[in-house]
Amino acid sequence: MSRAAIIGGGLIGGGWAARFMLNGWDVAVFDPDPEAKRKIAAVLANARRALPALYDRALPAEGTLTFAASLDEAVAGADWVQESVSERLDLKHRVYAGIMEAAPGTVIGSSTSGFRAADLASQGAPVVVVHPFNPVYLLPLVEIAGEPELCAKAEALVRSVGMAPLVLRKEIDAFIANRLQEALWREALWLIRDGIATTGEVDDAIRLGFGLRLGQMGLFETYRIAGGETGYRHYLEQFGPSLSWPWSRLTDVPDLDGALVNAICEQSHEQSGDRTIADLERLRDDNLVGMIRSLRQSGSGAGGAVLAHEALLPTGGTLDGLPVTAARQVPPGWADYNGHMNEAAYLEAGTWATDGLMQLIGADAAYVASGKSFFTVDTRIRYLAEMHVGERLAATTQVLEGAGRKMRLFHRIFRADGTLSATIETLLLHTDLTTRRACPPEPEVARQLERYAAAHAGITAEGAGQAVGQRAPAPAKERDIA
Repeated sequence: MSRAAIIGGGLIGGGWAARFMLNGWDVAVFDPDPEAKRKIAAVLANARRALPALYDRALPAEGTLTFAASLDEAVAGADWVQESVSERLDLKHRVYAGIMEAAPGTVIGSSTSGFRAADLASQGAPVVVVHPFNPVYLLPLVEIAGEPELCAKAEALVRSVGMAPLVLRKEIDAFIANRLQEALWREALWLIRDGIATTGEVDDAIRLGFGLRLGQMGLFETYRIAGGETGYRHYLEQFGPSLSWPWSRLTDVPDLDGALVNAICEQSHEQSGDRTIADLERLRDDNLVGMIRSLRQSGSGAGGAVLAHEALLPTGGTLDGLPVTAARQVPPGWADYNGHMNEAAYLEAGTWATDGLMQLIGADAAYVASGKSFFTVDTRIRYLAEMHVGERLAATTQVLEGAGRKMRLFHRIFRADGTLSATIETLLLHTDLTTRRACPPEPEVARQLERYAAAHAGITAEGAGQAVGQRAPAPAKERDIA
């Protein structure tokens, strides 16, 4: 599957377009709104900066984007159709009828926030609920509901683009997550309506407290810990009776009259200060990238979804006769106050390249688990050309020495246009992890290392073995590595 049709180019449709495109799909968008191109361009700019920053491997080459002049043109040849029009059932039915006329039998995923699949498909179209969360290009959760066969197709599809499907056991209006969000929002409206808190204070209560816990463990696992050593049963015994106390007003809805609407708008404006919506979107994305990358370390929550997708991304290849041992996008956290990639980031890039070479010679995770590895003892970095956030880099590795306990490597870090950005020379010693002393590698690892050293012996390594301050040679010729 490689071509998606997006019907409706708002925030959600634009987010879907970005999610598909950055995972190598070609995308056709249909939206009669004359502002659709501008709106999707803004979403794509944010997505290009944020989504690849979650990964330590390069995403596929970006797919193409076209804006179709008609619904028929958009769905022609599409492997998947994602409908993201306004939440009006009559409008959705008209769109489905048009899709069925242009491409009979095409499965349609709906981004609806609340309609049941049975209602969407009531006029015969094969529709399955595929409900994402904004920003679609960054948040992994997708709620899926409908006929089992269609759900299975949708589940496989969203996994292939790095998302985490949640298939509903039973169809209900508004699904699972929106019901939980609405309950929280309803209670927050009462707190503002009754003058108990401002919009900023409500947000502080969430983002400075329980929101951080929910982001990594959810609700029930968080409460299980709150029960102490005796677990959930103790928590329920202690706090269960409070459910019958008048703490919340979840069954009562405040009237969104002019006074309440004005209060919310004024307080929210004051809360955001002089930051524009574009500023807030960028801030949101950067914060989400940081949180999700932190969750990668333990594989918790959204971090686990990224790791599962990353394992499917291709690695390897060659450049100038050398193996490509790392390829990724420069994330925001790698830039310093000068606006370019800093020293620590180059060292980290070199570390990933070293790990890539270790994988090639068999010194992989299983090898390390067996009690053997390589320890770095010396590193020298030359900085030849600036690299900035959002640029795609590729690292090649040349084995300069691979005999006995020593492994001496020469990494070249290239920008996407082929400019040589840095070289990193590093010396490692093979080590027994139980004694923490150097020792010879296992025979197969030693053979593979020697094989690479022999293959790379005739390649000039300009800058290798130089002392600090020696003049760097001219950058290598430009080459396209995108």
